[in-house]
Amino acid sequence: MANRAYEPLTTDNAAVVLVDHQIGLMTGVRDISTGELKHNVVALAKAAKALKLPIIVTTTARDSMWGPTFPELVEALPGVEIIDRPWVNAYDCPLVVKAIEATGRKKLIFAGISLEVCAAFPAMTAVARGLEAYVALDASGTFSETKREAGLLRMMQAGVVVSDYATLMVEILKDNRRPEAGAVYGALDMPWATLVGQIASAMGK
Repeated sequence: MANRAYEPLTTDNAAVVLVDHQIGLMTGVRDISTGELKHNVVALAKAAKALKLPIIVTTTARDSMWGPTFPELVEALPGVEIIDRPWVNAYDCPLVVKAIEATGRKKLIFAGISLEVCAAFPAMTAVARGLEAYVALDASGTFSETKREAGLLRMMQAGVVVSDYATLMVEILKDNRRPEAGAVYGALDMPWATLVGQIASAMGK
């Protein structure tokens, strides 16, 4: 597959799709700690909100097998409807497709549990439908290292761009002079960046 020319994510062309960050599924995640995964998903959601990106949240079988979306994410996105569906691939759900199409965005940032199914399947489907798909790896999780490696290979073979949540949001921010910059960096909550700010503050005194 030929490499595509780089075309940045922007506030006008991107949307975020969060798939199946549910309590039951989180109990099985083994490639990242539950605390770190929660932190990263919430940070992604808050930064996307600060950038005024469309955010779609979906679950599967929340009233039976996999339980509700974890509370911290629900709290971070007040008023955002969570679409429940029976289909494994979120892109098979007409309500999810309708919500994606309603954004008018051509670049979709996915994160999900599990990485190789809940994030990968809709991301690969988006690519097959002529859209561009990105997956925030550290806002996704899965149940073994083998599943993680297989999911990464399959997505990359299908033309999905893999990255991390903070890089994707900073790419969209683009300019540190934007009025949203403080809110975005605050939402990202990167410990090293916080420390740099503390050092700069101390040196300025």
